Parts: sequence; C-alpha cells; structure tokens
Amino acid sequence: MQIIRTLVWVLILVMLLVFTAFNWRPVEVTIWTNTVLETKIPALAITAFLLGLVPMWLIHRGTKWRLERRIAALESVARVGSRSRAPTQPDAVAPAATPAPARPKPEPADPLTPAPTAPSSPGPVTPTPSTPNA
Repeated sequence: MQIIRTLVWVLILVMLLVFTAFNWRPVEVTIWTNTVLETKIPALAITAFLLGLVPMWLIHRGTKWRLERRIAALESVARVGSRSRAPTQPDAVAPAATPAPARPKPEPADPLTPAPTAPSSPGPVTPTPSTPNA
C-alpha cells in the first residue's frame, strides 16, 4: 500500500512540475479593491491546492486518531472482560460432586411454641440416608 501511495505522490509532483514549466507567467490577483498581488500561476495553483488539501487532511487525521483511541479502549475492555470469564483448563476441573439429597420441607410450626433458631455458623453438610416409608 505504501508503494501505491508513493507512486501517486510522485505522479502528482511530476504533473505539477510539467504544469509549472509550461505556465511560468505572472498574473495579477486582486485581493481587495486597493490590494493587488502579482504572482506566478504555479504559485497560485499550489496555494489553492494546499488550501483545499490541508484542512481535509487535518480533519482526517483527527478522526483517525479519535477512532484509534476508541478502538484501543474497547479492545482493553474486551480483554479484561474475557479474562474474567475465561474458562478453566480441563485438567484443573475438579470432579463433579454428587448432589446432596433434597431436604424435607419443615412442618408448619405450632403458633404456641417458639421457632427454633438456626446456628450462627453451620458446619459441613453431610448427606443423611433416606429411609423408605412403609
């Protein structure tokens, strides 16, 4: 891509040099009623070209800079998000534990007896064998 860009700029420069060689004549440009500028045609053409090119080039560079910053910010957010949701390695996965049996639902409490309180720090849960009701 850099080669194509260089070729285009070289082609523009050659065309400008040819234009300059064939049009080296002085012209008078009236800026205001009392101000007259005498210049050569190529200088006038180059000035007009640059007056059109430079603002658009600056806008392009500013937009490109802003979008690159935005993309970099989004990529960093995506990297941080993917690290927090990264799957674990298959070797490091612990074997699946058997699910604990379902606990029976407590019976409705008698309104006259106080409700038992749960211990503040429950110990390890051990599964209890279920007995069949006969």
